Amino acid sequence: MLEFKNVSKSFWTGSQHKVILDQVSFTVELGKSLGILAPNGTGKTTLINMMAGLEKPDDGEIIRSCNISFPLGFMGGVVGRVSAMENARYIARLYGLDPDYVEAYCRWVCGLGEYFDQPVGTYSSGMRSRFALALMLALDFDIYLIDEGMPATTDVEFNKKAGSIIEERLNSTTIVIVSHDPKTLEKFAQQAAVLSGGQLYMFDTLEEAKQLYDYETQG
Repeated sequence: MLEFKNVSKSFWTGSQHKVILDQVSFTVELGKSLGILAPNGTGKTTLINMMAGLEKPDDGEIIRSCNISFPLGFMGGVVGRVSAMENARYIARLYGLDPDYVEAYCRWVCGLGEYFDQPVGTYSSGMRSRFALALMLALDFDIYLIDEGMPATTDVEFNKKAGSIIEERLNSTTIVIVSHDPKTLEKFAQQAAVLSGGQLYMFDTLEEAKQLYDYETQG
């Protein structure tokens, strides 16, 4: 379970005080994937980073009683001067997993061929995204975090393979995805929320969330 208790988060952008969360409380239960609708600029990435523990709240408490992934596309734990193979094996050890398995799995999902043995710092943005997603899927998490703002790949074959794996994972894991597009959430969300004005409004269905979201974005 992932729980926010009276969490607040804000920061200054030049002369403007931007409020992301204002004493917000909500719970993500295992087995019930959550889609969060939020217009661009409202703090989608900040929210997902807080869930992962990459950013701390100003006030309140975030309770993580399960294994939560890093956000899809996050490359903070990857060392650019060494190969994807070396990164995969090192991160596998950090999580107490079999390095041979994680390396083999990433090689299969990435489809990078000989580039898998070359430094990650030499990769294109698409190649880095493929490795980051493969690495996330190779690790065993209870909740997977997806931020639509993360770098994407244009490789059709890879997208099809990764999409199939994610759909299969929905049967055994929980996904939290943030997006400004309701269609992005349709495949994943079993419940939905809207991030607006520093509050997170929870709904039982995506259709209910879309009504508020459309009102907020279209006036």
